[in-house]
Amino acid sequence: MINIYNEEEINTIKESGHITYMCHQHLKKMLRPGVTTKEIDDEAGKFIRSQGGIPSCLGYEGYPANICISINEEVVHGIASDEVTLKEGDIVTLDICTLYKGYHSDSAWSYPVGHINKEKEHLMYHTEKALYTGLKELKAGAKLGNASARIEQYAKRHGLGVVRELVGHGVGHELHEAPDVPNYGKYNTGIELKAGMVIAVEPMLTAGKRYVALLDDDWTIVTEDGHPAAHFEHTVVIREDGYEILTGE
Repeated sequence: MINIYNEEEINTIKESGHITYMCHQHLKKMLRPGVTTKEIDDEAGKFIRSQGGIPSCLGYEGYPANICISINEEVVHGIASDEVTLKEGDIVTLDICTLYKGYHSDSAWSYPVGHINKEKEHLMYHTEKALYTGLKELKAGAKLGNASARIEQYAKRHGLGVVRELVGHGVGHELHEAPDVPNYGKYNTGIELKAGMVIAVEPMLTAGKRYVALLDDDWTIVTEDGHPAAHFEHTVVIREDGYEILTGE
């Protein structure tokens, strides 16, 4: 079942989304060489709770950290550790999810650590562009596949791999709800969008091939070829004439 949220519920998801957004703004100031991912994760948990929220990721299907922190070839679900330290030239993705007054929000963003190379610059720039290219297709009455198709087309035009095993999703009462939101597909396919649907759109693109593998920790997903990956995500609500970002200012 795909949930349709009323304005009161949407406003609460937006409040949750604002905590998620502010957590991103807070944590990105920490992203420098020498900082451990555990330090970032601890600060994320502290910040979210200070705003009246709960880290949605912690304990989700057994996930052991407050947020997901993925570095370079790690696509998603990297686990914070005292042993992992940020280095000059890394790209790091913070995937932050907040539960607030019974409603979840979800937003991921990839950031540079110091000076990054041209491959990573190209990847990050065009993955973020792919997100907004997909979002432009969202409005009541449109097919969900339109956004998926546009993301794939944009990514391929710029030589990036589109991970197929991981998709966006509905979000609200639960962290992951129907419908799935792939980053690939055909125009004029998929469900018809309705006003009040809340979805997380999240291109996960690679600088090399699209293929991924699961590490022994049963969480971290990496590119098979070792090329870097980037991940940009917003939670949005479908409106009659477009969409509204709920994980922004």
